[in-house]
Amino acid sequence: MSITATWDQFDRWLAGHAPATYAVLAPPVTGAELHLAQRVVELPPELIESLRCHNGLVSWANLLPEAPPSSAAQIAENWQLRMELAENVPSSAPEPYWHPAWVPWADCDGDLQVIDLRPGPSRGQLGMAPHDGVGDFTDSWPDLSAYLSEVVHSLHHGTGVNGWYPYLTTHQELWWDRGPDQRVVNDEPLVRVGTN
Repeated sequence: MSITATWDQFDRWLAGHAPATYAVLAPPVTGAELHLAQRVVELPPELIESLRCHNGLVSWANLLPEAPPSSAAQIAENWQLRMELAENVPSSAPEPYWHPAWVPWADCDGDLQVIDLRPGPSRGQLGMAPHDGVGDFTDSWPDLSAYLSEVVHSLHHGTGVNGWYPYLTTHQELWWDRGPDQRVVNDEPLVRVGTN
């Protein structure tokens, strides 16, 4: 299924079950915004297609497991920042602290979910680049399309995504949390998606 079709399913689910979260999805990226970002960092076709559905969020929301999606401008800004920081971070681990071919498509407090554009059979896979560690691809997805498809499947069937499970808050928001038995967040009750 294409990225666009997957986002369409995601949008329809959010509009019907979590309208408060649906309301914070940003409109599609403009040509000018895309051009500015691509002057800084290469954006793979899947990511461009995703940005043409939603250019990140207009305000923070727990939209996806691990990290909410960034706008084109945020992607470029995070890539540039990591390039600067990496100059001062020595690494002898199998994965570096940062690689120029990683595209930070989603961000949670400086921990970046990246698309790996290094050449080879794993090109396009998703992994994590924490702000205080090295890149981690142990629980990676083969590509952005597979990840978003699994998220939509989880919303329709209540299954987990790498140990993250979808819930609804009393404020009609989508909330992802670790484990299938969470009851509250911020002293507010949670209802597990797909269990009622």
